[in-house]
Amino acid sequence: MNSQIKQKIFKINTLRRIVQFLSFIFFCAGIFNLSALPFLLPVLWTWGSTESTVGDAYTALQFMFYNVVFPWLPLASFLIVGVLLGKSLCGWVCPFGFIQDLIGFIRRKKMEISPRTHKDMVYVKYIVLAITLLISITFSAAKLHGISASYENALGVFAKAPFTTLSPAEALFGTIPNKILDFYNATIQTSSTDVLSEIAALPPLFWVQLFILVGVLVFAAYVPRGWCRYFCPHGAIMALMNRFSFLGLRRDLAKCAKGECRICVDACPMNVRILDLPWEKFSDPECIYCLKCMDACPNKAIKLKYP
Repeated sequence: MNSQIKQKIFKINTLRRIVQFLSFIFFCAGIFNLSALPFLLPVLWTWGSTESTVGDAYTALQFMFYNVVFPWLPLASFLIVGVLLGKSLCGWVCPFGFIQDLIGFIRRKKMEISPRTHKDMVYVKYIVLAITLLISITFSAAKLHGISASYENALGVFAKAPFTTLSPAEALFGTIPNKILDFYNATIQTSSTDVLSEIAALPPLFWVQLFILVGVLVFAAYVPRGWCRYFCPHGAIMALMNRFSFLGLRRDLAKCAKGECRICVDACPMNVRILDLPWEKFSDPECIYCLKCMDACPNKAIKLKYP
């Protein structure tokens, strides 16, 4: 019994959950009156709080295009993190990834996604990335040439940050907490108890954001890291960078019982076909280096490789 407890405690994913929790606290450090830092990371976060200690690199990229500024800092964040650490921040640091992992504990039996459906769905996040980038870049070009007024009117709330406007992380970490705080302040100041009328007065955009957020969280309960697999534009960018990352995994052929065992593949939340990849070093575009495969392998055949 004690050996089983020790095996669970000393797994890599126990450490990963601790790192995720501490990272989440750090991201929320503005709540504890710590000063904000000019620090961008390629993870899904919110710009709805002025006290955030970390900025979302993709949102910063959209804002900089909106202001007709070349987004060298967000691009540097994606490039440096991608080359040095690959997609590992998605698995170890991203706050919205952490929330999805917590949601995953709600339902133990997960939905099976067929290989063909998974292969097709993986490209959706690249479509999301392409559409939002196209809007940001074309608007920036129009603004640079002084012909952006009608375009901005047409885009409306999507002009400044087309993806972030509907981002589930923005809704969860920014919009909803801010609305709750507004309701609380309004109640204190006016002594009003007519909450229903205040809720009814919320703009349609709020309900769209809430609908997307609920849909994403329900999907994550059935499909591990469903948002990360299929919809996240950060994941699309980092998947491209993962191909050039120094970080990778290695599978020891002497220890791997490939013909008899698929435990590592079943354990992977990103549905990476580990046994079909090169054994010397593999850094699959979808791998978030959560290292569940390392923990699950009974023969300890999978190891980190750097560089």
